[in-house]
Amino acid sequence: MEKEKNKKEYELDAQDQKLGRLASQIASLLMGKNRPDFVRNAIPEIKVKVINASKIPVTNKKKISKFYKSYSGYPGGLKETSMKKVIADKGMGETLRIAVRGMLPKNKLRDRMMKNLTISE
Repeated sequence: MEKEKNKKEYELDAQDQKLGRLASQIASLLMGKNRPDFVRNAIPEIKVKVINASKIPVTNKKKISKFYKSYSGYPGGLKETSMKKVIADKGMGETLRIAVRGMLPKNKLRDRMMKNLTISE
């Protein structure tokens, strides 16, 4: 019964908000840093829903110059994808998801925290 009490759901409107500032706010909520019972080694039962992700303002210069890199571990295995291509293929929500993922702690809890994030265009 106590667990039901601690469940919290946040809904954030992404319209006219900067990508990085919104991502850091979401990451802080997912980690539970805004709660008095915050501990680093536990995931709080918090759901974050982001609406209007497609209305995040990004300049054309940023879309062309920002690259997302992934490395396979093999020689010559570096793949670079521009922000413009990511937005065209998967939408603006994917860039927000990548930004939030980079701001969460790099440990076993990160993937479980990311499951509590839902982004709608």
